[in-house]
Amino acid sequence: MKILISNDDGINARGIELLEEACREVGDVTVVAPDREQSASSHALTMRRPLRTEKRGDGRFQVDGTPTDCVLLALEIVVDSKPDFVFSGVNHGPNMGEDVLYSGTVAAAMEGLSLGIPGVAMSYAGRDLRILETQRGWIRQVAGELAQVKSFPEETLLNVNFPPIPGDQIRGVRVTSLGRRVYSNSVRRMLDPWDRETYWIGGGTSKWTGGKDSDFRAIEEGFISITPVHVDLTNYGLLEEVKSWGIGA
Repeated sequence: MKILISNDDGINARGIELLEEACREVGDVTVVAPDREQSASSHALTMRRPLRTEKRGDGRFQVDGTPTDCVLLALEIVVDSKPDFVFSGVNHGPNMGEDVLYSGTVAAAMEGLSLGIPGVAMSYAGRDLRILETQRGWIRQVAGELAQVKSFPEETLLNVNFPPIPGDQIRGVRVTSLGRRVYSNSVRRMLDPWDRETYWIGGGTSKWTGGKDSDFRAIEEGFISITPVHVDLTNYGLLEEVKSWGIGA
């Protein structure tokens, strides 16, 4: 079993260390990750400057680019043979609902999937990494069991979120759908040293909605959430209706 690991929090993040420890129990691991935090970079590729890949003393590889850059370079340059899985994470913060559209963690798993390799994104839906440390056993269990899946669905990655509670309080695992999150007041107006107006995106408030089977409900109730995310975004139920509009006829 060969596993490629990446993330968007950077090569020095504690979450990627915990995921590496877990995956080494089930296979040979190669870590290729950004040299700095790349949160919310989504599926961006660096195309307007050259990239550098550096092998560190601990055997990992760091890249001065995005999570997608890391997986692409890993598969085309770094590894000698195609891995069986791409695992991404464990992200410091949740990736649920619309987060999957922005998340570099999810994008790294998706890049592996686009190149024919099953992808798993893992995130911790909290900020206190001391609690994440108590979830080592669950990370090992989930990563190990997913790595043994023989018939991974095509064009689908698995998006895993761990609840922000101690490991001994986690109630189990739920298979979920994506919830919805609406952000408010997420743009802050600021002044630079020359009194020019600038804007900083982040923070604000958010409101979750979704059914009983949604990811945020599972996290709220103390379960690990596993959501199958289909890469094909086509709304097939609307194909005939859109054709009936006669656009361009």
